[in-house]
Amino acid sequence: MSETGDTADGTAEGEDGRSYRGVLGTFPYAFRQSRSRLFRAYAIVGGLAAVLVTIAFILAVIVIIGATADTTATLALSRSFVVFLGILVVVPILAPVLFVARRHRRKTGDDVRYDRRLAATGFLFLASLYLGLIPTVPAEHQSEVDGMFGPVITFLYELPATVGLAFPILAAVLIYVVHRQSR
Repeated sequence: MSETGDTADGTAEGEDGRSYRGVLGTFPYAFRQSRSRLFRAYAIVGGLAAVLVTIAFILAVIVIIGATADTTATLALSRSFVVFLGILVVVPILAPVLFVARRHRRKTGDDVRYDRRLAATGFLFLASLYLGLIPTVPAEHQSEVDGMFGPVITFLYELPATVGLAFPILAAVLIYVVHRQSR
C-alpha cells in the first residue's frame, strides 16, 4: 500500500481496510464514513436519483435510436446530444458523494460540516432539476395550481424555456464552489 492510501492494484482503501471500486462502491463507502445524517440521507436519495435519471436517459437514447435508425448523420447527432445531456445531469448528482468519499479516503478532514454542506448542495441540485423542468412544460400541458405554491408555479410557467437551464447550471456550479470553499 502506498502513502496515499492506494493499494497495489490502484484501488482506494479506507480506514476500515475495505476498499471501494468505482462509483458504485463510493456510495456505501461514503455512507459508512460520514457522521452527518443529512449526508447519509443524500447518499441514499442521490444514489436513487442517479439510477433513475440514468435509466431515463438510457431509455431516451433507445427511443431516439429507434426513431432515427434509417436517417442522416444529423439526426444521429441527436443521440450523442442526449447522452451528453445525461452526463451533464448525472455527474452533479454524484459529485457530492464522490467529493465526500475522496475526502474521507485521503483522510484530509473529518469535518461533519463539509459533509452537510455538500449534502445540502446536492439536495439543492435535485430541487433545481425539478424547478428547471417547470418552464419547459408546453402551454397545453400546464395545469392550474392552487394553494401555497400556486403563484410560484404560475411564475415559473411564464418564464422562457431556456431560463429553466439556469437553475441546474447554477446549482451544479454551487456544488463545486462549496467544495472548494469548504476544503
